[in-house]
Amino acid sequence: MKRHAAMVGWLFALPWVIGSLLFLAYPLLASIFYSFTNYSVLRSPRFIGLDNYRELVHDEVFLTTLKNTALYTISAVPLATVIAIALAMLLNTKVKGMTVYRTIFFLPSLVPMIALGVLWLWVFNSQNGLLNESLRWLGLPTPNWLDDPTVARWTLVIISMWGCGNAMIIYLAALQDVPTALYEAADLDGASSWLKTRHVTLPMISPVILFNAIMGFIGAMQTFALPYVMFPGGRPARSNYFFAMYLYDNAFLFQRMGYASAMGWIMFVVTLILTLMSLKVSSKFVHYEAS
Repeated sequence: MKRHAAMVGWLFALPWVIGSLLFLAYPLLASIFYSFTNYSVLRSPRFIGLDNYRELVHDEVFLTTLKNTALYTISAVPLATVIAIALAMLLNTKVKGMTVYRTIFFLPSLVPMIALGVLWLWVFNSQNGLLNESLRWLGLPTPNWLDDPTVARWTLVIISMWGCGNAMIIYLAALQDVPTALYEAADLDGASSWLKTRHVTLPMISPVILFNAIMGFIGAMQTFALPYVMFPGGRPARSNYFFAMYLYDNAFLFQRMGYASAMGWIMFVVTLILTLMSLKVSSKFVHYEAS
């Protein structure tokens, strides 16, 4: 009976196992091999050792995309974290119609990235975009949001705030799990709202902050669809040319699949190192209730 139960279990799991082997394990292993080859998809791969990795070190475009991705990540993720926590705290209050407000703030995160890119192109259009028209009506300066390299960097950071609804929902769930006894004890001690936030709320949701921060960093380093739609080719002056965009161009435009595979594994190693560092540093700041 145990053998029969095990066979039934494996049969139910078989579609997932086959899918994982075909669409996850094989591509991963193949990309490792291709990263050491000159492979254009149209021709058989030719083994070249570490040449792809050596070329990456001296590739100015690669280094530029790495810098742009890092600048975007360290700008967008902390800002999105603060906004998501602030929204979650506001939406955790007892106000009539709160369910409607929560839905309104969460809905933007469900918009597909391509549609979102087209929408924001109209909003940030320097000639007749909604944002600049509003600024003109108020008598304020109208930046060239899409064509000024300095301003264009911040355009994507601003847009990234639009999709913080997912993190907001997770923070909201964490806030509702904070024991009310802690707030009652803080009230008895005469703690202000800021002190309760600093010494009760943030420490109690710190594991969730760590989780969302790591996921945010990983997602930001893989940013692709939005800048690819809004800033084709990384314009202006490659100020919005990101790592994933260059990887895609090498793989599918330049037919350098081996070079793109090497780039992918470089990003994997960078992501892994940053994640491990975050976990190591977090042990001093993250509070677990059981500890």
